[in-house]
Amino acid sequence: MKDIFSALNPEQQQAVKHKDGAVMIIAGAGSGKTRVLTFKVAYLLQNGIDPFNILALTFTNKAAREMKERIVKLVGGKEAMNVWMGTFHSIFARILRIEGHRLGYPSNYTIYDADDTKRLIKAIIKEQNLDDKIYAANYVLNRISGAKINLISPAEYAENFEIQNSDKMAGKPLIGKLYTIYNGRLKKADAMDFDDLLFYTNTLFRDFEDVLYKYQQKFQYILVDEYQDTNYAQYLIVKKLAANNENICVVGDDAQSIYAFRGANIQNILNFKSDYPDHTTYKLEQNYRSTQTIVNASNSVIANNKDQVRKEVWTKNKEGDLIKLLRATTDNEEGNLVANAIFENKMNHQLPNAAFAILYRTNAQSRSMEEALRKLNVPYRIFGGLSFYKRKEIKDVLAYFRLVINNKDEEALFRIINYPARGIGKTTLEKITVTAAEAKKSFWEILENPSIYRLSINAGTQGRINDFVTMIKSYVVQLDKKNAFDLAKLIANSSGILSGLYQDKSPEGISRHENIEELLNAIKEFSISEASPEMLAERGGDTMRTLDEFMQDVALLTDADTKDKAGTDYVSLMTIHAAKGLEFPCVFVVGMEENLFPSIQSLSSRVDLEEERRLFYVALTRSERQLFLSYAENRYKWGNLTFCEPSRFIEEIDEDFIDFPRKGSVLGTKIGFDDDTQKKQASQILSGLHKKNLKRITTNSATVDPAFDASKLDELQTGMQVEHAKFGKGKVINLEGEGSNKKATVFFVGIGQKQLLLKFAKLKIL
Repeated sequence: MKDIFSALNPEQQQAVKHKDGAVMIIAGAGSGKTRVLTFKVAYLLQNGIDPFNILALTFTNKAAREMKERIVKLVGGKEAMNVWMGTFHSIFARILRIEGHRLGYPSNYTIYDADDTKRLIKAIIKEQNLDDKIYAANYVLNRISGAKINLISPAEYAENFEIQNSDKMAGKPLIGKLYTIYNGRLKKADAMDFDDLLFYTNTLFRDFEDVLYKYQQKFQYILVDEYQDTNYAQYLIVKKLAANNENICVVGDDAQSIYAFRGANIQNILNFKSDYPDHTTYKLEQNYRSTQTIVNASNSVIANNKDQVRKEVWTKNKEGDLIKLLRATTDNEEGNLVANAIFENKMNHQLPNAAFAILYRTNAQSRSMEEALRKLNVPYRIFGGLSFYKRKEIKDVLAYFRLVINNKDEEALFRIINYPARGIGKTTLEKITVTAAEAKKSFWEILENPSIYRLSINAGTQGRINDFVTMIKSYVVQLDKKNAFDLAKLIANSSGILSGLYQDKSPEGISRHENIEELLNAIKEFSISEASPEMLAERGGDTMRTLDEFMQDVALLTDADTKDKAGTDYVSLMTIHAAKGLEFPCVFVVGMEENLFPSIQSLSSRVDLEEERRLFYVALTRSERQLFLSYAENRYKWGNLTFCEPSRFIEEIDEDFIDFPRKGSVLGTKIGFDDDTQKKQASQILSGLHKKNLKRITTNSATVDPAFDASKLDELQTGMQVEHAKFGKGKVINLEGEGSNKKATVFFVGIGQKQLLLKFAKLKIL
């Protein structure tokens, strides 16, 4: 292990070598926490710990795979493949496939993704004759998800006075009823949503002491990555599993806890010391990612948070460039400034597009960035948009796979029963739904025995249903005979999906056909890959990769797992939340305005504001070498140009680390101001005076002076300083037209750009 430890700094070495007991590793941004977690698992293996007795929990499958690969390189051989390492959801899904029968679930239960759950809840809302504007599907699902991650069952939800009162106050008193129906439909379909994987694992450990004891004995060493992002359900499972020997190591950074909206509880990491009084804390404070300027600027921001584990992140990296502040008149100009800055940097420093990332608070902010990048022919990719596995044609094929694996999967059944079109229409589906409800049977059971359950359909429709059922059953018998690729190809071909798309020669049809081909390529790669030792053990050594294994992998994919699928060179655009865990040589954080970042919803409490500040800290620390912050003085909202104030977070950065806008540079293009004026205004941003002055200018200039003395405009020229009765002082930047149709484009301080018809303009030349 000497050669391994030589790659770690002293603090990292101490954390890795601490073998037994509770350990909390506070890892600052860019401090190598993944490396430490990886080396710690390797160290345990080197010290004789059976890999089957190690549980390592991450938040993305990608992180788990990379850690396993590194561990294999560190310790040699394939013992590392036996470590139980994966996401919370994938590990608990695996446990539930083994133990789920205790809760009445078969081992081949279906996992519903976000689209499946949304479609199901929409159907239930419609069946209950509720207004889908009042009972919006997303709102209902958020309430149900919040209940599940806090381990509140439908029955407990219905009996909780505070919850019921909250729903009544919100004008949605039937949420509890929808929760009950929704969970019943999931159970009927032998399906779980993502939250159920946590909820039912907790139920399993709560109600079956022998099962809990079994896994407490099995997992003698527990390691948890990104502990600050755990929710209550995850926290409780980990606490139960570690209760016997308390050999638990958590790694995280409270300064990067940004997922409260998903249920993450920062108190989990802040309270670790009280949960485990005999714990040891190690702080990893050396940043290997960013320049000194970026590190110091980030420290100056996060120091304003009260609730935190204090640490001082530092780096030996070079000092680096100052943070560049881009000030734009409008959000469209902001997009142009950012795109031009990227283009200039690319040309001047010979950088690839992949070196740049544009981060924003909300997805809606991408529009102006996209338009500006397109004008310069700079390729880009938006993350958080429609991922590969969420495209319609892919979901259609996966629905076939799901129904073959689990005939009770109602969402999959309804998606494909008439795709490709086979004459089973909406009326027939409604009859199936009613019959299933009355008979208290699954849809599949009704389809298998339509006459027994008196399904009211004609002979032609019954024949088409029989053909569909026979086709699905023919695939079912192949589940254990064919590998994942061979069965997937059979289904894609014989179901008619591929031939239907092949006949569509439109660009969209060709693209959809190519996407199915890419899916089959992915399944082929999966089929020829080697199964993990634990999976081989569970299957008695059978090496064939089956379709249900592939579907489990797909169902548990996270957004972060699909970020690197495209092999082209592009600028990355994404929300700051989506950027967590990533890093780029050059980062632009755009929309740095009050009520946007920090979000207006976060300004009512210190807790919410501190989370926004942590989000800004995450944004700053994504950058390795160059960092740009931009804001617009005016932004369109619902079609209206609205005045904006610079974000308070800009003020919190020590001014020694900021390079203010300069005249003549694309980074600080601002019409009508000289260097001294711009530097003065930039300085005012930090003092807080900038906001007050802009408010005063805007308010005063909106008042029309009836005694205003306009000039004759025959001599008006581009570049002249002028004053307008309503808009105040500005500079003429363009003239066009002749005679009575002559127009002037004028930039006004605090207002922005206006085009004026001169015969009505009443301008005074200064």
